[in-house]
Amino acid sequence: MVICRRGDHHTGPAVAITGRASSRDADRVPDHSRGWRRIAVPGERPRPLLELVVIAVMFGAYKLGRIVAAKHVGTAFDNAYVVWDLERLLRLPDELSVQALMMHNTIVIKSANVYYAAVHFPATAAFLIWLYLRRPGDYLWIRRTLALLTASGLLVHLAIPVAPPRMLSALGFVDTAAVYGPAVYGPPNQNTLADQYAAMPSLHIGWAVMVAIGIIATTRTRWRWLAVLHPIATTLVVIGTANHFWLDGMVALSLLAASLIVVRSLSEPRVDVPDFVPVLASPAVRELPDLPNRMPPPQRRPRPRRPVRTPVFGAFPLLVQPLVLPGQPAANGSASAAGGEDLADVAGDRRDR
Repeated sequence: MVICRRGDHHTGPAVAITGRASSRDADRVPDHSRGWRRIAVPGERPRPLLELVVIAVMFGAYKLGRIVAAKHVGTAFDNAYVVWDLERLLRLPDELSVQALMMHNTIVIKSANVYYAAVHFPATAAFLIWLYLRRPGDYLWIRRTLALLTASGLLVHLAIPVAPPRMLSALGFVDTAAVYGPAVYGPPNQNTLADQYAAMPSLHIGWAVMVAIGIIATTRTRWRWLAVLHPIATTLVVIGTANHFWLDGMVALSLLAASLIVVRSLSEPRVDVPDFVPVLASPAVRELPDLPNRMPPPQRRPRPRRPVRTPVFGAFPLLVQPLVLPGQPAANGSASAAGGEDLADVAGDRRDR
């Protein structure tokens, strides 16, 4: 092993990492072979005490914000009718039709009320606990995304309070929880954690979609795609029980997408190179023999002669045969005789014509 300082160049084999370090680094490096893993930013597991403090502070801020938002009752009803009219302009499906379809069966509507009351918060909390224990590298970015989604949703609650559809009895909506049970909310005038004038955005839909994304991104089993059923069922439940509008879920999905982008951009993994990096020692290189300082000049060789090629034209023998002038000896007797015979033949042909 050789210790190299940062910035030194090493031309030997690849860097050698011990088995323990390689396994730890492999857990931190995101798997980009799957599209869903590209949104994940692995990190270290936070300390339990610090995590409890962070969650307690977030819980207190959320409770205070919802108490403040519950005081705008008149504005909440006005905004609810504006949302209803806007959905009709956008040609969105009618929430009344979904509720009427679910109310045809008492078991279905009661199951929807139970799902709304018992699955939203417990399922999200159980998912975070499972992440903290079994997927600590993915816990931090998912918790940050949920926290940013909840904080941005609270700001929308404060800026635009909206009454839920179940309070708009003039439009034909029915409060299924009060009629069939179980009921989650008490009288609207009480300042509780569950603010009844904060329908937009729907954190039920936002949290459910985030749970599905987290399960798909952090697991490799083929059954992970069943997690998509959770946000689908949550959307049908919150619409059928008249607790949210369609636009409430759309706004929640927009905030979730923005939260994912922010968390991804702020949590990019940074690789810190230590001052000393262990590497393998390069093998000893054999020394080359000493070469003379000056090389001998190149030897000159005679230029090779090019072979003479004689053209052959069978159709024009007169152009090929050399002309023999009177008094000049022929280079080849046979050739000159053949040439004389050809000239005599040509002269005789011309006389005949």
